[in-house]
Amino acid sequence: MSETAILVLMAGLFLLFGYMGVPVAFAIMAAVLAATAFTPISYQSMIGQMFHGIDAETLLAIPFFLMVGELMTSADVTQRMIRLAQVLVGHLRGGLAQVVTLFSMFFAGISGSSAADVAVLSRSIAPEMDKEGYGRAFIAALIASASTIANLIPPSIMAVVYGATGNVSIGGLFLAGVVPGVMIGIGLMIYSYFFGPIGTMKKRANLCDVYLAARGAALPMVIPVIIMGGILTGWFTPTEAGMVAAVYILVVLIPIYNRQHIWRLPADFMYTGLLYALPLALVAGASAFGWMLAYLRGPDMVADSIQHYAGTDPRMIMLLLVLLFVIVGDFIDAVPAIIIFMPIINKLTQLGDINSVHMGVVIITTLVFGLLTPPYGLALLIAAKFVGVPFYRAMFRSFPLYVVFFITIAFTVLFPEVVLWLPKTLLPESVGCFKNPSGAGYICP
Repeated sequence: MSETAILVLMAGLFLLFGYMGVPVAFAIMAAVLAATAFTPISYQSMIGQMFHGIDAETLLAIPFFLMVGELMTSADVTQRMIRLAQVLVGHLRGGLAQVVTLFSMFFAGISGSSAADVAVLSRSIAPEMDKEGYGRAFIAALIASASTIANLIPPSIMAVVYGATGNVSIGGLFLAGVVPGVMIGIGLMIYSYFFGPIGTMKKRANLCDVYLAARGAALPMVIPVIIMGGILTGWFTPTEAGMVAAVYILVVLIPIYNRQHIWRLPADFMYTGLLYALPLALVAGASAFGWMLAYLRGPDMVADSIQHYAGTDPRMIMLLLVLLFVIVGDFIDAVPAIIIFMPIINKLTQLGDINSVHMGVVIITTLVFGLLTPPYGLALLIAAKFVGVPFYRAMFRSFPLYVVFFITIAFTVLFPEVVLWLPKTLLPESVGCFKNPSGAGYICP
């Protein structure tokens, strides 16, 4: 059987198993093992490749970030952050819709997980929005859209996976994700103000209320400072930063705010382990899939096709990759998509002489859009289930919000100097800058 035929078989089986309801991780593994039968590669080698894919120290950051988000949620510490968001923007038109987005921007700096964000918002703010007359379809669409910010504003689990797989600076990806993350947040707030439901107009909070809310949320808001401050100063790796943040919650926040929750910590630890098993299985299967894809010269075929239309123009290459990943994100979760297509991304990054951090942020921003698009749309699917609305209604209500993501993706591609400004300023070596041999400062290519 030819290499092209094996590629088609592997991709076809993966999609077939996926639409039959087989979990994504097992669908990927089954497709890879079926394709292996038509190659000289042994099954032992392919199983070894799966374990090799998860044998990366940087991936240990994921369970700690998941634990941070779970502890913040289950111990009700997030309510203080929600209160701060309410006093800041609750008086605007569509007040609770504004609160959803602003809180997502706050919580994104803690959890790095869209699923955690959806769970918090669906349990805390969605019932209040329903009482105030916001349509349930709009509630689900907005919560799902806002939850995508968690994959851009640091710490981002997608950035950890991308950095570990593509050998790209995770700190650089964290910093570069701030601009598209904030753009999506501001875009959703503008849409909610002009085009969303009005809601109940509340009285503007006075300075005393703002001070009290800010004081109440001060200790939880230290967590992003711990994570990014430790990484930028070189004190912590991303894994160590996640560990220190988890210890901070266990030693400081829970004893101060919710001491009774200490007895529930074993359940939180077990639930975090279950959550971590999902991306870990995906990473294992996707690593084998990506290796087989490279073995069958799939990256060369795709890269040659893109090069035929884009040449070596970096913007055209990235725009064509955006088109590819908009389609891919409709069917595959972001984590396996990153790992499977990383050989193609690396080849095209070199072809267009594109900064690896810039390319990573473009890909991640595009893949977070896939959390909203059918038929996969994981964030929208979870939000619709929590809110209690059919998926198709939430899907139709989310269509106008796509404009915010299209504008953000286009901006991220076309203005790399803005996207990379933070990493160049705070972590210049992460984007290829080097110290000036003749004086102070850095020289950036």
